[in-house]
Amino acid sequence: MILKKIKILRKKFKQYDIDGYIIPKNDEYFSEYARNDRLKNITDFSGSAGFAVVLKKQNYLFVDGRYTIQAHQQSSKNFKIIEIHKKLPHTIIKNFNLGYDPKLFTSKLLSKYFINNNLISIDQNLIDQIFRIKEKNTKPFYSLDTKIVGESYSSKISKVVKFLKNNKADYCFISAPENVAWLLNIRGYDNPNSPIANARLILNKKKEFFLIANENNLKILLLDKKIKKKQILPINSLPQFLDNLKGKNFIIDNKTCSIFYEKIIKSKFNILKFDDPVYELKSVKNSSEIKHMIEAHKKDGLALTRFIYWIKNVNKKKITEVYAQNKLEKFRKLNKDYLFPSFDTISGAGSNGAIVHYRANKKTTKKIEQSDILLVDSGGQYHYGTTDVTRTISFSKQNKFIKNAYTNVLKGHIAVALTNLNTDDTGKKIDIKARKFLKKEGQDYAHGTGHGVGFFLNVHEGPQSISKHNSIKIKNGMILSNEPGFYKKNYFGIRIENLIYAKETKKSFNFENLTLAPLEKDLINYELLNKIEKNYLFKYHLNIYSEFSNLLNKKERKWLATLI
Repeated sequence: MILKKIKILRKKFKQYDIDGYIIPKNDEYFSEYARNDRLKNITDFSGSAGFAVVLKKQNYLFVDGRYTIQAHQQSSKNFKIIEIHKKLPHTIIKNFNLGYDPKLFTSKLLSKYFINNNLISIDQNLIDQIFRIKEKNTKPFYSLDTKIVGESYSSKISKVVKFLKNNKADYCFISAPENVAWLLNIRGYDNPNSPIANARLILNKKKEFFLIANENNLKILLLDKKIKKKQILPINSLPQFLDNLKGKNFIIDNKTCSIFYEKIIKSKFNILKFDDPVYELKSVKNSSEIKHMIEAHKKDGLALTRFIYWIKNVNKKKITEVYAQNKLEKFRKLNKDYLFPSFDTISGAGSNGAIVHYRANKKTTKKIEQSDILLVDSGGQYHYGTTDVTRTISFSKQNKFIKNAYTNVLKGHIAVALTNLNTDDTGKKIDIKARKFLKKEGQDYAHGTGHGVGFFLNVHEGPQSISKHNSIKIKNGMILSNEPGFYKKNYFGIRIENLIYAKETKKSFNFENLTLAPLEKDLINYELLNKIEKNYLFKYHLNIYSEFSNLLNKKERKWLATLI
């Protein structure tokens, strides 16, 4: 089927005078989890990041280190798999006429990856001509109460307008839907894993804003008088609207403003900056957002605790990876505030756990053996909060190599959790602490240690992260994941992930755990832990017991008590 699609695509090359075509993962809104997954349609690759290049006689799939094993399994029959951090596309693909859809790429991305090629903009998407996804009617956008989000949208707009004035800009084009959602305190149903409202927005220095979205999705906002009819711009009306705007200078976003929209704005205005100020503003959560995130994690932690007890004690003869992930969601659904997963659950047993972002399905699901260790990475969207947690679970006695690997991952995890943010104040510095114990054994992992997390929004957000190259200063109220890991190809995978937030007091500036879910005591080599680490584990599990003991049945409570 894939080969047939590639042949159809190649037949179109002559029509557009191109030697190849570039297919990204993202949709026109640059969403991480898009409904229209063109990359999967042409490659079978289901990971959350990457892009393909189909040439006349060769095909390439570029992915990062999280997805190399998965990409080989899903796509190597028709595509040569390249790890993008080791070989940039322009070092392999040179002097070709490459077609692309200008609505799906930013100028920053294309200039970074394809500098040795002639890039040809094609307004019609060639993958859509081969495989057109049925448009799904979504429900209207809705507003969040100011008591929930902790700040009115007018206050947020004032902060962005201040940024505009400080930079002598007349307008800001906010192209990332999650940034529009944060700014206006609205949410929607346009994303499979986030409460995203697909919309773009133009804001001027007089605090006037215009929403670019499907009018059918704005019915509730019109009734609530959040917006007025004259503030709505149909999706295709931007060129005409810009003709009537007065002023000279725009700010756009180099991460989500497509070449298509950049070209339109550039034809009439000066672009002063390529940084949307909303990213930094929304990365710092206020006290109300933190409060609701804490509550969401209590609800999520109870589900995880019950799940871990269940799977460690259930008869494994009938349990598969898919069965396990479905059971976990059933535990989450017991809470009325649970909405849906914040991403597709990763449930990898044994060798599948070594695939960093493995996805089990009914065709590929593996039966969980008693000798396996199981890696489960999952999360939920709740009223009101976003969760993301990974646990590595054991069902039998494991060898010293596995236990030492798990313990060194745990030591790195604890080192991050106990970071003094007054001294180690960037993700780059913290990342070193997370890898320290693995590196002593010549081990490492090919992904970042942590990503930013949104408030009832995307499970991945920036600009903050815990990674080798991130120099953004950690600020009070920022939420991140803490997830070091270790992966032995064709053998097992280990990852321990909590969400944490930066909390500053008069006396200290440290991380606080949001996640409340038991760690795997049976995989710890306590001889490798020092007193501080042992004390951390005692307090962590005591906190979980104190929070959940009255909500658990007798057997669950007795098991949880053994972890303290």
